[in-house]
Amino acid sequence: MSPLRTALLLDRDGVINIEKNYVYQISDFEFVDGIFELCREAVIRGMAIAVVTNQAGIGRGYYTESQFRQLSDWMLDRFSERGITVDAVYFCPFHPEHGVGPYRKESFDRKPNPGMILRAKTDLSLDLENSILVGDKMSDIEAAHAAGVGRTVLLGSAVAEHCLGPGPSLFVSSLDEARQCLFGAQPVA
Repeated sequence: MSPLRTALLLDRDGVINIEKNYVYQISDFEFVDGIFELCREAVIRGMAIAVVTNQAGIGRGYYTESQFRQLSDWMLDRFSERGITVDAVYFCPFHPEHGVGPYRKESFDRKPNPGMILRAKTDLSLDLENSILVGDKMSDIEAAHAAGVGRTVLLGSAVAEHCLGPGPSLFVSSLDEARQCLFGAQPVA
């Protein structure tokens, strides 16, 4: 039996790319400053990298699962060009109130539920207790706590007082700050 790996778990919108309300086209996708450097540090340390993202835009009918997968493939290629392997992308297309047709339902995968993170744990043989999740919303932090992720990082200006449980381990204003705090890595010149 192979040993469990630690992981860097990332929300997508607001962490990997700039939040622009339902991004599904390459032309609208802008990487957040510092994402490649943060992920490179994780790779150097032998960590798996997985994306865990709610994608209610699919459920609302704004774009299709196929369009989401095409954008994800393009995104993964940008990481790969920089020598970074993203091991998996997990997404939840469902929304309990605003979903259309079969997408209108509760889902154990929809953050703040831990389903996507627990699937990553199983699929990638992860040691969640020694892993890190970076998110920009309290629902990311709540999902990580529910799944047993050991360290949680809240990026940006979200307020922790609405968290249903423990708050994040770390508040940061940028991914460079997260990289320095998590890995002791110096700023990139």
